[in-house]
Amino acid sequence: MQIEATTPDEYLSKVPEDRKEVMSALRDAIKNNLPQGFEETMNYGMIGYVVPHSKYPEGYHVDPNQPLPFINLASQKNHIAVYHSCVYADEDLMNWFREEYAKRVPTKLDMGKSCIRFKNPKKVPVDLIAELATKVTPDEWIQTYESVINRK
Repeated sequence: MQIEATTPDEYLSKVPEDRKEVMSALRDAIKNNLPQGFEETMNYGMIGYVVPHSKYPEGYHVDPNQPLPFINLASQKNHIAVYHSCVYADEDLMNWFREEYAKRVPTKLDMGKSCIRFKNPKKVPVDLIAELATKVTPDEWIQTYESVINRK
C-alpha cells in the first residue's frame, strides 16, 4: 500500500483511520527525540528522517541525489513499519533494541532485514521507538554508514 503524499502531514492525513493515532504518535516520538541535525522529509514514499545533503553531500550510495536515510515510517498494507537503518548496521544497537523490546512488549518482535513491523496498531511501543531515536547522532550515523559500505 503506497500512500501518495508530498509532505508528512499529507501522508498522515491519508493513513487508514485505525492507524492515524499511532502513526502520529510515532512521528512525534521520532521528531521530538532525534538528535539535532536530522531532517524530516518524504523519502521513498514514506515519512523520512535523513542526514541532509548540507551535512553529508555524498548522499545515499544507492542514489546520491537522495539524502542519507536514517529512519523511515510507513503504513504498509498489513503493518506499520519503522525502518531504522542504524539498527541493522550496529550490532550493539540491535542487541539493545531486541533486549528492550522483549522487556517492554509481550508480543514477539517482528523484524525483517530492513524494518521493524507492527501488525497491531494498539501494541506499538512508541516509548521504545522514541528512545531508539535518541541513540545515534547524524555524525555517528555517517561514521557507521561509511564503515558498513566501505566508502573511500
